[in-house]
Amino acid sequence: MQVVSWLPRVVLPFAAPSRAELLQPLAEPEAKPPRLPEPVAAAAPTTPDTTPVAPKAPAEIPRPAAAALKTIAHPEPTATPVEQDEPEPAPARVVAPPRFALQLLRAGSCAVLVELPTGESFQSRDPAYLLLKDLLRAAGLPDSPQQVGDGSPIRWPLLSRGNLDQGPDAARDYVQGVLAGQLESQPCTCLWLIGLPAIRFAGEADEQAYNRELNIEELGAAWALPGLELLMDEPERKAELWHAMRRVMQRWKPQA
Repeated sequence: MQVVSWLPRVVLPFAAPSRAELLQPLAEPEAKPPRLPEPVAAAAPTTPDTTPVAPKAPAEIPRPAAAALKTIAHPEPTATPVEQDEPEPAPARVVAPPRFALQLLRAGSCAVLVELPTGESFQSRDPAYLLLKDLLRAAGLPDSPQQVGDGSPIRWPLLSRGNLDQGPDAARDYVQGVLAGQLESQPCTCLWLIGLPAIRFAGEADEQAYNRELNIEELGAAWALPGLELLMDEPERKAELWHAMRRVMQRWKPQA
């Protein structure tokens, strides 16, 4: 039984005395600290036909510089060109043709281009015609003006439809052409322009020229007056007109 020694619990009768060293209690072995299990590295996934391989240590990644980190963290915004559609050309502005009727008369050495308030030739009892007679009489001219040519008014537009240019420039050229033809055969010392259409399309001026003298190329000296209807509606304009007439009268009446 491989027993080296044994000790009885009680003294055996007739037994030999035991050795003293055998009676000493056995010393308990020195307790050792418990051994902790060593950590086991995670094994790489294996397949039934392969043995597990220990994972390699990750390679050290170099840290970028601070400027590079700033650039990565806050990239500069890049302007993206925005495609813009080309603006469409503005449509050509259509100007309505002006509308007027003018009458060319002759009073002594003066020619009178006057706006027809009604669009029709003067009648003997028309208030506007009576006012015109008063103006001629005050200017020392015959108060019964004569029609020039066939007496037809100068009207605009010429046509009610069609592609003919009938804008303001064409109207001016037409009026000045008619006057130039008439005055070439019968020259005058002064051309009266009565009414805004006569001033605008014969004298190339506007209402700022009322009661002033004009010098028109190819037509000569002219005098601009407010329209007859405007003088009837605003009688206070007559005082300035009489004052201007005394200054201009020397053109057709030098002895005055």
